Amino acid sequence: MALSQIGLVGLAVMGQNLSLNIAEKGFPISVFNRSYEKTEAAVARAQKEGLSDKLRGYKDVKDFVESLEKPRRVILLVQAGAPVDATVDNLCKYMEPGDIIIDGGNEWYENTERRKAKVEALGLRYMGMGVSGGEEGARRGPSMMPGGTAEAYKYIEPIVTKVAAQVDDGPCVMYIGDGGAGNYVKMVHNGIEYGDMQLISEAYDVLHVLGGLSNDEIAAVFAEWNQGELQSFLIEISAIIAAKKDEDGSSLVDKIVDKTGAKGTGKWTVQQAAELSVAAPTITASLDGRYMSALKDQRVSASKVFGDLGLKAPAAAAGVDKKQLIADVRAALYCSKICSYAQGMNIIKAKSEEKEWGVDLGGLARIWKGGCIIRAGFLDRIKQAYQRDSNLPSLLVDPPFAKDLAERDAAWRRVVALAVTNGVPAPGMMASLSYFDTYRRERLPANLVQAQRDFFGSHTYQRTDKEGWFHTVWDENFGSADSITTSAYNR
Repeated sequence: MALSQIGLVGLAVMGQNLSLNIAEKGFPISVFNRSYEKTEAAVARAQKEGLSDKLRGYKDVKDFVESLEKPRRVILLVQAGAPVDATVDNLCKYMEPGDIIIDGGNEWYENTERRKAKVEALGLRYMGMGVSGGEEGARRGPSMMPGGTAEAYKYIEPIVTKVAAQVDDGPCVMYIGDGGAGNYVKMVHNGIEYGDMQLISEAYDVLHVLGGLSNDEIAAVFAEWNQGELQSFLIEISAIIAAKKDEDGSSLVDKIVDKTGAKGTGKWTVQQAAELSVAAPTITASLDGRYMSALKDQRVSASKVFGDLGLKAPAAAAGVDKKQLIADVRAALYCSKICSYAQGMNIIKAKSEEKEWGVDLGGLARIWKGGCIIRAGFLDRIKQAYQRDSNLPSLLVDPPFAKDLAERDAAWRRVVALAVTNGVPAPGMMASLSYFDTYRRERLPANLVQAQRDFFGSHTYQRTDKEGWFHTVWDENFGSADSITTSAYNR
């Protein structure tokens, strides 16, 4: 029997769909799962879809490994953490020097780097590959972000360039960088996704609660937005969701409990932003939004407490011009979205510089144009922004984006002001606007904060009128600190 060109371990829905995608693209593939029932299900589905000549299932891991041509290439799509370690250990018993393991799960990047060092000691090669697009993307063409051993990429490149989503300027895959770069950019991709989803939900809330738009009207608005600058997968599916009816003809979305789950990548993104000293308030607000949503029982109780004190739930605002509100919310959503992507790109840029990965931010925007959850029309403009200036400090100051922000500034503020005045939380849009205002302001009140630090902790400060670091005993009687902690202090 001819050897397979690639193998895949882990046949939950993502793994099964990706294996069928690979087979459909003409690459013979061997598959294995710890529980053989899932292997049988994958084989049966391949038969049903006319791909049985390209996909073979194995019950024994040794037979699975031996069914692959050398250098062996094995994609893992198993649960992150200990299950990946166990799978890698099992494969290493039978794989040989030069063989390649590719972890395609949502794994913490440092785990990828640890495993890479471990298997390289055995002569194997290791890659961490972000895969985005959900179940449908895995089957029809995902966005793929492989990182790790650079030399290993050439052995999977012919396969992944065919399997990935295809857009006008090529396949949605590129080599990201060494170590855990692939897993890292996928993590931040998910953080941006958190921001996008939160912002769309806020747009929905303002239109629904303050504008009084029905779900059908919102579905039509979203569908219209999807034809312009906000065109994206998430806007498209939001229109479908808003229009969906339950069995009794009422809107299904209104019957869904307002609690949002989270799997960890958003939290990791926010933690990394803090670790790298990169401001990411939109993404952070989206994570906080999920945490606040989980407090359902407390929110119900708080609503009654404050309702009894005269603070009623928000309702349709008096005198609102629906047409104007729809236009304003569209502008506010677009501006906030730019901020969210700017924050995500800056996290990746900072980490890439720290680790010397050399991540191509323009290329990253290109491979996110198709297949993935955050695919959107304006990613092409982000690609162009980084092509114009690979050292761009922020998307906010790219000339076309800066022009867009300036033109929509008033509308953005009207939406935030309307939400604040009427008690509708819009933390993502508010955080985005504050981020924009802070970034574009030449002088901030940080001078007072630094003076406070010097008052109680002798942390010193710099001056606008002379070079060096300075300290002041602000009030001897009050007890202002006078122990210098800065080595560059000038007396």
